[in-house]
Amino acid sequence: MLFHVAMRVNLPPDLDPQIADELKRAEKQRAQELQRAGTWRHLWRVAGRYANISIFDVDSHEELHDILSSLPLFPYLDIEVTPLARHPSALPES
Repeated sequence: MLFHVAMRVNLPPDLDPQIADELKRAEKQRAQELQRAGTWRHLWRVAGRYANISIFDVDSHEELHDILSSLPLFPYLDIEVTPLARHPSALPES
């Protein structure tokens, strides 16, 4: 199942900079781990925002929820999830 996931990061302005840096480092590590596994298929930065647009490929809604809630930045993310279905006019995948 493919999902379009929009994430916006909202770190508190008074968050200790060392804690923020550690969260960002752990988030990068987790994101790259999921990309290598093929679960986090695409990851794009949204220009001008601390945000991204991503495509996840998972077996269920529950798996996606578990993945998103495992992200180190999860407590500071505004997340919008849109399930995707193949469009009848799309070219066949090769």
